[in-house]
Amino acid sequence: MSNDTVEAFRDSARDFLVRSNTIKRLRALREDQASGLDRAAWRELANVGWPAVLVAEKDGGLGLDLRAMSAIAEEVGQHLLPEPYIAGAVQVAVALSRSPQGGLRSALLEQLCAGELIAGLAWQEQLGELEASWIQTEAVPEGGDYLLDGLKKFVAPGAGADGWLVLAHDQAGPVLAWVPADTAGVSAVSQQCMDGSVICELSLNQVRIPASHILATGMVATHAISDANNYARIVQSAELLGVMRHSLAVTLEYLNTRKQFGRQIGSFQALKHRAVDAYIQVELSSACLNDVLGLIEQGGSVSLLSSRAKARCASAALLVSRMAIQFHGAMGYTDECDVGLYFKRALHLSTWLGNVDAHRKRYFEECPQAPDENIVAESDPFPKDADWDNMSEADFRKMLKGFYAKNYPQHLRNVPRRLHWHEIKDWYMTLSRQGWVAPSWPKQFGGMGLSPAKMIAYVEEQEEYGVARAPDMGVVMIGPLLIQRGNTAQQQKFLPKIISGEHIWCQGYSEPGAGSDLAALRTTAIADGNEFVVNGQKIWTTLAQDATHMFALVRTDQEAKKQSGISFLLIDLDTPGITIRKIKDIGGYEEFCEVFLDNVRVPAENLVGEMNQGWTIAKALLGFERIFLGSPKQSRYAFSQLSTLAQELDLLANPVFAAKYAELMLDVADLVAAYTHFAEIVKRGEVLPASVSLLKIWATDTYQRICMLLVDSAQEHGGTGLTSDFGPEGLNVPAILFNAIPSTIYGGSTEIQKEIISKNVLRLPD
Repeated sequence: MSNDTVEAFRDSARDFLVRSNTIKRLRALREDQASGLDRAAWRELANVGWPAVLVAEKDGGLGLDLRAMSAIAEEVGQHLLPEPYIAGAVQVAVALSRSPQGGLRSALLEQLCAGELIAGLAWQEQLGELEASWIQTEAVPEGGDYLLDGLKKFVAPGAGADGWLVLAHDQAGPVLAWVPADTAGVSAVSQQCMDGSVICELSLNQVRIPASHILATGMVATHAISDANNYARIVQSAELLGVMRHSLAVTLEYLNTRKQFGRQIGSFQALKHRAVDAYIQVELSSACLNDVLGLIEQGGSVSLLSSRAKARCASAALLVSRMAIQFHGAMGYTDECDVGLYFKRALHLSTWLGNVDAHRKRYFEECPQAPDENIVAESDPFPKDADWDNMSEADFRKMLKGFYAKNYPQHLRNVPRRLHWHEIKDWYMTLSRQGWVAPSWPKQFGGMGLSPAKMIAYVEEQEEYGVARAPDMGVVMIGPLLIQRGNTAQQQKFLPKIISGEHIWCQGYSEPGAGSDLAALRTTAIADGNEFVVNGQKIWTTLAQDATHMFALVRTDQEAKKQSGISFLLIDLDTPGITIRKIKDIGGYEEFCEVFLDNVRVPAENLVGEMNQGWTIAKALLGFERIFLGSPKQSRYAFSQLSTLAQELDLLANPVFAAKYAELMLDVADLVAAYTHFAEIVKRGEVLPASVSLLKIWATDTYQRICMLLVDSAQEHGGTGLTSDFGPEGLNVPAILFNAIPSTIYGGSTEIQKEIISKNVLRLPD
């Protein structure tokens, strides 16, 4: 389905919901505990086509898909529609659509699409069921009829519905039966949910229905129920996304208007940073849902993917809507304030059809295990160039596995620290000769030109095999910058030497007293003919002792205010006047350096962009750095090590560990989804927005949380500096953690990233 079609549905839904006075009707219907149904409103839903969205055209419906229904649901979440559209327009529509052709099926679908039928799905009998695996309701043949006996719980809609699709069993197995509400022996006891919606406990006592009311039997019946529920969970997820979008929007409005102590409360850093946390959860949920819909369209498991979406969106919506109440203070706790209604809707949706923990558990149990690493290498030659986008992902991954198995040094697999150039040079040169050293660069500059999807596969296969990171700032930072911002001469001079490994780059940004506050830097560059004379000091310069060149921010105008007088220079580290001092990190490795520049003469042709416009260049480069630091690479590596440890110690048999493991598995999956969104922006050649900072925040936080669980689960090995015998190469658990600790600091600390988002994305006051 095209984006235009989806957006048309979204716009139509928004217009309809605004006209429907949904909040006012919701408050009124809360008083009607017997039903909570407004048939006139339901007919209006049918007039705009909602019950027909998931019904095939041949059955009188619109023949659309989950993406269209999810667009509607997201708007519903922002406006709190009272009507039970998920039960009536999703569950029933899907269950009927999955049933065999028949006269009753066709009649029910026709009535549903016309708005003449309000029905529900009665399948659940026990607390916490995700699948209909425990069916006690009986369907006993008697003459030409069936007698139904049983009790169904958490049935939506409740009293006031025209009938229900009831899952029962006869002697041969499951059956799906249509039971009109006015049939003798049917009793629906209404129960009002926290958000004002009504469900019921449906009692069936010798309910007689004709055999023609049996719509499906056997596996067809259970599959119809399973698909109906899984589709409903995805639509629930979209509605939860709408709930949290609205909760965040009204909270931001409040933060910008409410004053205390003479200031807008949105200027208080504690509140700003919590608002950013909420924003990150909203964007992760959006990325997750979009990824899930795309994977379903490609034939992915609806069961697995519905659990992924529900777990993320339910968890996030509860957090964001609860935070909205906190931000609104005492007013937020009153029924007069609408934020409470959104929290209650999140509570209902997050518990109905499986809660967060249940869906994390199901995702963990159903998710395919990592592929076997014992790959037989393909015979040479591996293609140095190909139409990578048209190569199937399976073939692309197989090619990478084979190449690593044949060429990557075994003793460097899963190394827990940054390697120096002399340790990793041979592998870098192997990739260079193969033409695979710069996977994201366009082909005309010597790269592979991978699409975002293939780039994710490239990163994943590196992590699965344990490929170490080389000194790669040339590839991931200055190279892409020169491709976008450099002139032709600079591209011709520097890019080929990055590819060949002749030039190794480091970053000269931070200075003593000006760490993340780059605008406060004091290193000067004074123009002198065709050169600049540079004096100053850079610090925290990663692997500068291995580098041949440094890209640096320098102050070229002493009179200008902060950012206005900064320029961007490329500096050859062999130039006289440069001294490099190594600094040991917390793990004892010499990863950082201090660089002193004393009357260093730099050719003016090494100025990137215009004089005094380096801040613009720096922000673009920081975008590249943040998308790189926000890639799933480090988290996937750490998670692979956690998986190794879990296998060695049989940790997955421990339900406490398994729950934490499942949560982190989902966090990594959604990190991949968010990364893909920003990678597509880079691929299109567009400027990365300030929101890319959310990627760096989430990636580094996830990385550290994985490492902390790794250390805790390794028990005594978590506190020794020794390499344990876990896995083929062994694990030095603290070393992996020590590599993760600075990830929330370098490239702009987490707190700085939150300030960037609060100011440039959420527009909160200073």
